[in-house]
Amino acid sequence: MSRLKAALAALALVSTPALAGKTLDAIKAKGQIACGVSTGVIGFSAADSQGQWKGLDVDVCKALAAAVLGDANKVRWVPLNSQQRFTALQSGEVDILSRNTTWSLTRDAALGLHFTAVTYYDGQGFLVARKSKVTSAKQLKNAEICVQSGTTTEKNLSDYFRTQGIKVKPVVFEKFEPSIKAFFSGRCQAYTTDASALAFIRTKEAPNPDDYVVLPEIISKEPLGPAVRRGDDEWFAVVKWTINALIEAEELGITQAKVDSLKASPDPAVQRFLGVGEDLGKSLGLDREWAARAVKAVGNYGEIFNRNVGADSPLKLPRGLNAQWNKGGILYAPPLR
Repeated sequence: MSRLKAALAALALVSTPALAGKTLDAIKAKGQIACGVSTGVIGFSAADSQGQWKGLDVDVCKALAAAVLGDANKVRWVPLNSQQRFTALQSGEVDILSRNTTWSLTRDAALGLHFTAVTYYDGQGFLVARKSKVTSAKQLKNAEICVQSGTTTEKNLSDYFRTQGIKVKPVVFEKFEPSIKAFFSGRCQAYTTDASALAFIRTKEAPNPDDYVVLPEIISKEPLGPAVRRGDDEWFAVVKWTINALIEAEELGITQAKVDSLKASPDPAVQRFLGVGEDLGKSLGLDREWAARAVKAVGNYGEIFNRNVGADSPLKLPRGLNAQWNKGGILYAPPLR
């Protein structure tokens, strides 16, 4: 085959619309996405007093429902604890696991699933009572530390203190609620989990938040993000690029309120994003306005962050690493083109 024919063949392959894939077909047939969430972590996924699910992880599934089904409310929420979450995804009980879950090699390579993107860059820390006078994790020699089983935090805890040459006594709990109750009752001298969750625990679960302090040490990398089953590249691509679209929308200045008005923008990147220019949806098995609907439903990544865990939330977490790459963070979406 000549170079010209090879180039034309490659171009034809690139421009061919994607097949929908079995998961996407099933979602369209049943008219809803089954989304695996936590049993209740405010800021990420938790039901409010009216039973409405809210949080950063929740908004990912709402954005997907808007992109795929045209309605952010077409989601079936499936609360899962740490031990249930991977089995539920593997078995097909859920279509996506969007549940403050750390992306690690073992999980990505050995559990029959694919992580799609990082939606929150986190790290493991420690919560202690202020009256303990502990100001550093290195002062926790022989301390009993509450930790939840079935999580990366249990191994990180062991690795960190072994490296430091410090002996501690992990007190392991299967479920989240009993573990934090044990800590606040004085069963443990410290509690360890992701720093974002510690902010929630201190703000919402402590009898008096001012009586507790998060120590300065961050002992691990905890990139949190949604996962899907292996074996369906089309659904994997839809989830991955919907998340990328939320990140890209913030960089392009496309907000929830401006989606419609920006369709008149002369910027080619904005036109592509909103489906006014070239049709990016056909490569995903979606229509041309999929990304516009996602942002119109939940806002761009910055809006999602601020509303759920940032400045406009009770947690008031700083953007930190989760700021855009051109604003001091490491958040970066591959280009939508």
